[in-house]
Amino acid sequence: MKFAKSASVAVIASLALAACGSGGSSQGSRDFVRAVGSSTLYPFATAVAEKVAQAGGKSPVVESNGTGAGMKLFCGGVGAGFPDVENASRRMKASEFEDCKSHGVTEIVEIQVGLDGIAFAEAKGGPGMTLTPADVYKALAANPFGKPNTAKTWKDVNPALPAIPILVYGPPSTSGTRDALAELILTKGCDTDPAMKALKEANADQHKATCTTIREDGAYVDQGENDNLIVQKISQNPKAIGVFGFSFLEENMDKLKGVSMSGVEPTYATISDFSYPGARPLYIYVKAAHLNAIKGLREYVGEWAKAWGPEGYLKAKGMVVAPEDVRAHSAEIAEKMTPLNPADLK
Repeated sequence: MKFAKSASVAVIASLALAACGSGGSSQGSRDFVRAVGSSTLYPFATAVAEKVAQAGGKSPVVESNGTGAGMKLFCGGVGAGFPDVENASRRMKASEFEDCKSHGVTEIVEIQVGLDGIAFAEAKGGPGMTLTPADVYKALAANPFGKPNTAKTWKDVNPALPAIPILVYGPPSTSGTRDALAELILTKGCDTDPAMKALKEANADQHKATCTTIREDGAYVDQGENDNLIVQKISQNPKAIGVFGFSFLEENMDKLKGVSMSGVEPTYATISDFSYPGARPLYIYVKAAHLNAIKGLREYVGEWAKAWGPEGYLKAKGMVVAPEDVRAHSAEIAEKMTPLNPADLK
């Protein structure tokens, strides 16, 4: 019975793809892979795409539009008019899977491709900031601990910090980096107050709003999905702080320096062992219904598996290599294209 259901889904998916004649093959399916999503993964995804092209395949098209925005595109439906791969700097949410399901995207392959960190950075000539999640929360939350944010300088947040204006350039609400900032840093800072922990039990929605809503009075500046623009802004302003994926810090160490979080510097080693508070896994999501219809999709996913190891070229691009057991598990999923279990999502 289960096989019959899977077979019927595959037939329906094939028919949907065949009906979409958007510049693809004679059957109507595309002859190239389309990937969307995270700006953090964009440099890695384009490197994999280039390798595919060098090997003689048609170069995959990779778009940088943010994890959240990419998920909406990915979940939009089955067929050549919809993306094959979603690059994500955080795990898919249960609500996003339900959105996918409502549009007929029912079998999704989740593959962890590496690690990254939400890096806080300043210019080489910056004041040498040392922050904690509580400092960041008090500085950036719209209503820290339930009260309107009146902090103007970092000294207002913590007397040990310099009396310079709070100015943080960071990702937009559509970004997985913004989601991870909320989960890994802001919420941890928020929960240093016992009353906020109690609020989580009493009213989870109110807790989330209080802990993760960012102020909109100019202290936090949304720079869109262009992390290189954040690098440019803070390199030119020694009083500003930027928030982006670790790889962008590592690529620009001639202009920037990392800001320590709870006494831990953002480095390859501290992200590898998760001692840095902003460490996070990176994923790609593959639409199983497209595997046999989109030319080069299996090869593209297979190239990721060749690239993410200690000797792989993604490490040179700034990706932090995942532990060996994680890589082995990911390689098995990539080979068998095993769909994720939605019950594992939050």
